[in-house]
Order: sequence, then C-alpha cells, then structure tokens
Amino acid sequence: MHYLACDLGAESGRLMLGTLEDGRLSLEELHRFPNGPVETEHGFCWEIPRLFSELKTGLRIAASRKLPIKSISCDAWGLDYFLLDESGEVMEPTFCYRDNRNQKGIDRTLDKLSWEAIYEETGIQFVQINSLFQMAAESTGRIEQMRTFLPLGDGFNYLLCGVAKAEISLASTTQLYNPRTGNWAHKILDAFNWDHGKFPELISSGTCLSTLKPELAEESGLDQIEVIASCSHDTGSAVAAVPAEGSDWAYLSSGTWSLIGMELPEPIITDKSRELNFTNEIGYGNTVRLLRNCIGMWLLSECRRIWAEEGQEYDYATLTQIAEKAESFTSLINPEDERFFKPDDMPRTIAGFCLETNQPEPATHGATVRCVLESLALLYAQRLKEAEELTGQPIKRLHIVGGGSRNALLNQFTANACGVEVIAGPTEATALGNVLVQAITLGDLPDLTSARQVVAQSMDMESFQPEDSAVWDTAKTRFKELT
Repeated sequence: MHYLACDLGAESGRLMLGTLEDGRLSLEELHRFPNGPVETEHGFCWEIPRLFSELKTGLRIAASRKLPIKSISCDAWGLDYFLLDESGEVMEPTFCYRDNRNQKGIDRTLDKLSWEAIYEETGIQFVQINSLFQMAAESTGRIEQMRTFLPLGDGFNYLLCGVAKAEISLASTTQLYNPRTGNWAHKILDAFNWDHGKFPELISSGTCLSTLKPELAEESGLDQIEVIASCSHDTGSAVAAVPAEGSDWAYLSSGTWSLIGMELPEPIITDKSRELNFTNEIGYGNTVRLLRNCIGMWLLSECRRIWAEEGQEYDYATLTQIAEKAESFTSLINPEDERFFKPDDMPRTIAGFCLETNQPEPATHGATVRCVLESLALLYAQRLKEAEELTGQPIKRLHIVGGGSRNALLNQFTANACGVEVIAGPTEATALGNVLVQAITLGDLPDLTSARQVVAQSMDMESFQPEDSAVWDTAKTRFKELT
C-alpha cells in the first residue's frame, strides 16, 4: 500500500511516499523544497502560492512512479492560518508567527480577557505567537472580509480537495479551542464578536475529506485519490509515530521548536499548569498532549545562517563535531529569553547574554554550539521535571523524534540532564505519523498501538544512558539561576 504525506516545516517542505508492506513501513522523499518567511510590504509572511506550486510539482513526480497510491494528507506547523474570502480564495497575506504584529494582538486580547480566563477556557500556554494573538492583531477589514478561518495544514488539504474543515490536533493549538468541550472556545470568540460560523466544522484525526480536485488529478497525472486529514499538526503526527509502550514515557519532538511532554487521557487545566505554562493539545484518538513548546534547533539554524553570511558554512554534523571539541559548561544561556526569538545576529546575541550574566563570551563557533546544546538539554530536564510534578507520574524513558534526534551529542546531553534513558528516532516521525494515520483511516492498520509497533519494527533507534550525573546536577543549579 502506498500513501503520500506532505510535511510542511518552517525551513523546508517535502512530499514523502510511504509504503506499507509485510508489517513494515518505508519512506521515500519524492520532492523537497525550501521554505521560510519573507519580508513583504505587509510584514513577515509565507509564500503560499509558491509552496502550493512546489507541492504540485511533487504530485507530478509521484504520478510518474506509476504506483497505486491510495491517499494524501498534509501536515504543518501550528499557529499560522489561512483566511478564506467569500469566494473561497486564500486572502493574502498569510502572516508568519514571527511577524512583529503579535504584541498588538496580545494587548488587544488582554484588554478583553484575563490571562486566567483564557487559560481556563483553552488550556494553552502563553506564547506570543499563538493564533489567538495573531487573530486579535488582524484588521477589522480582514476579519469582516474573511469567510473561513483555517489552520495552515488544513488549509493545504483544502487546496488539494476543496473541503475546508479543521482537524482537532491542529485546531487545539490555536488557543481558540476548548479541550473540555471539544469545540471552538466560544467565550473567546464572543469576546471579540467573531462570527462562530466563520470557524469551520471540527473533525477527528483520520477523517476522509474528499478526493483530489479533478483539475489537480489531471494536471499531475494522479488519480482522484483520497485526501485525508490525518493529524494536520506536525507534532500530532510525530507523537503518533513515537514507538513507545506503557505509560512511563515522555516525548520530545525536536526541530525548529522543541515540544516536550506526555500523552494523557484527559487535559490538565489547573492553577499549577497555568503557572508552569503547560499546554493541552489533542492527539490521535482524542488523547491529550500535555507539553511545553520551547525554542529548539532555531538557535543553531540561525547561527548557521549568520556564519554562512560571514563565509563559514557548516552542516549540522560539523557543528556537532566542533562542539564536542569545546570545553564543557563554559557558558550557559536561557534559551527561552525573548531576545532569542528573532534576533538579527544569533551568535552575537548569545555572546551578549553570556556577558550580561557574568559568563565568558564563547570564544569559538564550537563553544557557541556547545553552549546552545548544553542549555537546551538543561531546559528539557527542567520541563520534564515539571511534567512529572503536574501528572504525579514518574518518567523513565524520553523518546526524541524529528530532525533534532540526529544530533547524538544533544541526545547524550539530554540523557545526562534528565537522568533517564533517551531513545532517539525515528527522524522522520512526522511523515511516518501522517502516513500511519492514513493507513488506520483506510483500514490497512487496526489501531495506533499496531501502528507504533510498525514503527518499532521498521526504523532504527539509538539508546543513550545518563552519564556524569554529579556534573550535570551542578550545571542545573547554574541554569536555574539564569532562568
């Protein structure tokens, strides 16, 4: 059986071919294309027409393989969204979550609702990039013109089949969804006088939407295959592919952002969870992903970008090599300090933080990378401990999935800091989860448990055991002072 997964990330997008055969799942990248927000006259925005054009190129490549492909599904990062007008066209621009308008949206929101009321209604952590704040920053004219609000991954499924519905794993990230009622957060919509009818029908993960538009089928050479809303949120798909058993595990979806947490049967919305700024997102099968959304490999990707502009290009493997040679714990940063959100020069910003906190400025590129990796590992340890406090459930294993799971040095640092076994892989968890949910939806796999067993049988994983606990305990004390 063959399936297509369109996985859209903040740095790149790709169309993947998933093949399920004899209890094993394989992935093949058919088409990869660059992504990234661009500065426009409107602000920091996404190039949606170009991205969809790239997706159509991928469809033509898929058709050229002459395989009996059953379905396709798109997943994407959370929080950004399409606005559709009365004719169903995407209203330009599609803003990026890093646009400077967000503070205006926060101010408008908190004029209408207290933070405590927002969290009680949605169970979503305070992050300046939340869809709620972005929507609050929209002009009155844009709100009046829009017919439909549609989270980004669901928007690409809409472009494929013409059906505009919001899949709950993605809708639940927006801070416009109530995880207790399983519906849009009507108290929040009412506070802004937003028409409830402009927020589409909510659907479960693994819902068949329609078939590929006839014109797309003809243009690409594909049949009118099923378009499925698997888990439209990339983290929802990634967690569905975590090859875990039992209940004493946590996950870390490691990419541009780091999302660390636990899979639970019910949301936790309490004063304590609000104070710790934990979020409740919906996963496959109406599970709850209790997690913290933290900064992740963005720190390194921005360092790479600046060093490349200066004439020194590194791939991620080389960054790890130069970090291994640097001295340990020379300097630490608080990765969640707001200065790291969108700096002009990430290495200089890291150096500035170190100097301000009476630490040595990293003397080499390797020292900067090591500073970032050690700091991220310490941040993960802090978040994992908080998750244990909220649930009362001890964690014995941490599954790291996504692109960041390739970084063996960070994996070892994370095991050391957290004091638990780290199981790294699969790297392509998002695309895997996307495909697996399609397979379950079409009856090719019975349930999520069997799907996770397929991942364990199909993909290579690596285990990291904690080391140097005393040294890392000392580092935790230093890190706590910085945060």
